[in-house]
Amino acid sequence: MSSQEIPEETLPTEQGTAHGAVEVADNPFADPGLPAHKPRIQDIDERAAKRSERTVAFLFTVSMLATIGFIASYVIFPVDLITYIFPFGHVSALNFSLGMTLGVALFGIGAGAVHWARTLMSDVESAAERHPIAAEPEVRAQVMADFAAGAKESDLGRRKLIRNTMFGALAMLPLSAVVLMRDLGPLPEDKLRHTLWARGKLLINQNTMEPLRPEDVAVGSLTFAMPEGLEEDAHDFQTQIAKAALMIVRIQPEDIKDRQELEWSHEGIVAYSKICTHVGCPVSLYEQQTHHVLCPCHQSTFDLSDGARVIFGPAGHALPQLRIGVNDEGFLEALGDFEEPVGPSFWERG
Repeated sequence: MSSQEIPEETLPTEQGTAHGAVEVADNPFADPGLPAHKPRIQDIDERAAKRSERTVAFLFTVSMLATIGFIASYVIFPVDLITYIFPFGHVSALNFSLGMTLGVALFGIGAGAVHWARTLMSDVESAAERHPIAAEPEVRAQVMADFAAGAKESDLGRRKLIRNTMFGALAMLPLSAVVLMRDLGPLPEDKLRHTLWARGKLLINQNTMEPLRPEDVAVGSLTFAMPEGLEEDAHDFQTQIAKAALMIVRIQPEDIKDRQELEWSHEGIVAYSKICTHVGCPVSLYEQQTHHVLCPCHQSTFDLSDGARVIFGPAGHALPQLRIGVNDEGFLEALGDFEEPVGPSFWERG
């Protein structure tokens, strides 16, 4: 037999190949097609569909109850309560209850959605060729039609029990996040609008820790002060000085342009908040000739001879002034608190 001759019976045929060789298809990329659709029991038995509907509604209801349990746990259990829970041992009752209830709430929504999709929504598969990303108008219209058909086949309008419980579970679940936000810290209430300054509080020099007299403040000098009594409590000092920090400057009365500033001062001694009204940095740079103070963080500049108004920089409003006077013993004292909040301009947004 010639090396060029091949037995006819070994050549591929339309029916198959010899010696168990792989069959050669006419089109190896042809779509083999989808198997025939087999209906589910819910598709042919309405009682089974009702059972599935009740199951989905039950899972959504469990989610709602778990969300209520999450909120109740947050209110009931104290932060420091440690209890024994088998098999976890000694754990925080609050953390355990929050984790369990939130987990059940999320599981209820997820399991209900999955069960709904697997038992009640349409499960008819369809094959379609892929097209370029930029679809033709006809294709977009077909997609919208398919979406409308899918919404109709989901029976969302007819299965009102599922729809209502699902909306209830989805609406209540975000309440968990609202409750958690409460744990970020105590509400400030009106604490940001008040400081430790009050009528009769002596001005204490932060360098010497001694009460200030008018003669202690020289023209052109910059002195930092705090309320009387704050030096006695280190904890209060750290938390309150950020609001109560005061800077004192003596200006010739004839150089003061703002009439209110002159009335709230004593012999040209003016007292202003040290906290910049931009982002709360301490103002500390004073220029004697111009009576300007500069915030070193972002260069906001205030004119202390004109009500501490902003003349440069990103600060939103003037530094608040503290009304001061002299008591019977000759010490500088506050005649009240600041009449507007100190620091950044949060209060102007309300």
